[in-house]
Amino acid sequence: MNQDTTYVAFDTSNETLAVAIAENGRRKEVRFFGTIASRPDAVRKLVEKLAKQHKRLAFCYEAGPTGYGHYRQIRAMGHDCQVVAPSMVPVRPGRAHQDRPPRRHDFGRAVPCRRADGDLGSGRCP
Repeated sequence: MNQDTTYVAFDTSNETLAVAIAENGRRKEVRFFGTIASRPDAVRKLVEKLAKQHKRLAFCYEAGPTGYGHYRQIRAMGHDCQVVAPSMVPVRPGRAHQDRPPRRHDFGRAVPCRRADGDLGSGRCP
């Protein structure tokens, strides 16, 4: 990792891009920069503004149908840009979905759970 690199991450949707920035270094914080329109002119203005403030920029965002145009645009402006597919990130066995609570409801309906004595109980998991 280059010590002069500032990392910029996009959370893409059809109409907007949420932007977060992280400067390199262990003690640097990741901060929410703001939301911009998901249009080439808005992305160009953002990249130009950040390029004036930081020596080197590296962009990344989650793969999806709305972002590859931005990828090509940012690369054409001379900056590094990575597209990340979460499904392709390796996960150790037994560690998948670690940050999610267990699903106890299916589309809003209570899922019966069996108590230790074998009774189905009230229909809701404790």
